[in-house]
Amino acid sequence: MKRRPRWLKRFRPPTLFALAGIALLVGTPYVPEEYLGDFDLVGLAKIAANVLFVIAIGWLIATIVDALVKRRLANLHLDAEDNLEARKSATRLDVVRRIWIVTAGVVTLAAALTVIPGVKQIGVSLFASAGIAGIAIGLAARPVLSNVIAGLQIAFTQPIRIDDAVVVEGEWGWIEEISLFYVVIRIWDWRRLVVPLSYFIQQPFQNWTRKNASILGSIFWTVDYKAPVQKMREKLEDICKESDLWDRNVVNLQVTESQGTYITIRALASASTSPKAWDLRCFIREKMIEWLQAEHPEALPRLRADTDIKGMNPEDMRDMAASASQRGGPES
Repeated sequence: MKRRPRWLKRFRPPTLFALAGIALLVGTPYVPEEYLGDFDLVGLAKIAANVLFVIAIGWLIATIVDALVKRRLANLHLDAEDNLEARKSATRLDVVRRIWIVTAGVVTLAAALTVIPGVKQIGVSLFASAGIAGIAIGLAARPVLSNVIAGLQIAFTQPIRIDDAVVVEGEWGWIEEISLFYVVIRIWDWRRLVVPLSYFIQQPFQNWTRKNASILGSIFWTVDYKAPVQKMREKLEDICKESDLWDRNVVNLQVTESQGTYITIRALASASTSPKAWDLRCFIREKMIEWLQAEHPEALPRLRADTDIKGMNPEDMRDMAASASQRGGPES
């Protein structure tokens, strides 16, 4: 038996509402009058049917637009190597889709209430006589409204996008979901960081994929002053060429700091994405350490100490060293 497409299930609720309204209009006139008395069942059925029809129409329109947006989202190639444009479109469409659902729900509910006699007048009188309550409600809803407005700003200015690599509150991860009120960040260790939308408008954060996904990875080594810097620079290029993680754009090695007993060397290598940059950094670090251990052990960090034995002239010190070497080492 052939299964129905899944998208047809989305149209089931508005269809049921419309059928319920039709059933009320068609079936109510056949109810015997002796069971009704003075009760106006037909008039009540018409009001209920109109409410159901309004809800059905609003739900149907919202569902059609939502289905079209989701279809567009499904056609975006977010898994491509260069997915910047796809992530831009996905962010904009996803935020607008969520705002559309809420807006359509509020408008549909308001339209349904207008077909009920007396409700519209009651609502107008309540709003006119409850100014203070309206201000209080507005103040209470300010965080919600600020997040909704922030969602619109993010949708069109796009400081963040779906699948962006970001650093927020000291945590590094990817933008997994942008909802109507919050953003879910998938941390590198599979935790989830939930942040209000307004945070990305009011607070500074790092976006590693704002313009493109390419990024520089930095690697540091603490080595001895005898380290062969030029040979390390050449070895770095060889290591990068061995790996498919390197995008062939940037590779560099420099001495960035010198202390009393060691120097600090920094290497830079570029990769097409943040995860590849992390793996490339680990690969370079391990390979360089293995090479130094095998080819240049003198470059590994070491501690130096100067000894000075007071009261002993240089000739006596030389005789003491010669005697120790003949015995195989200093006496304990």
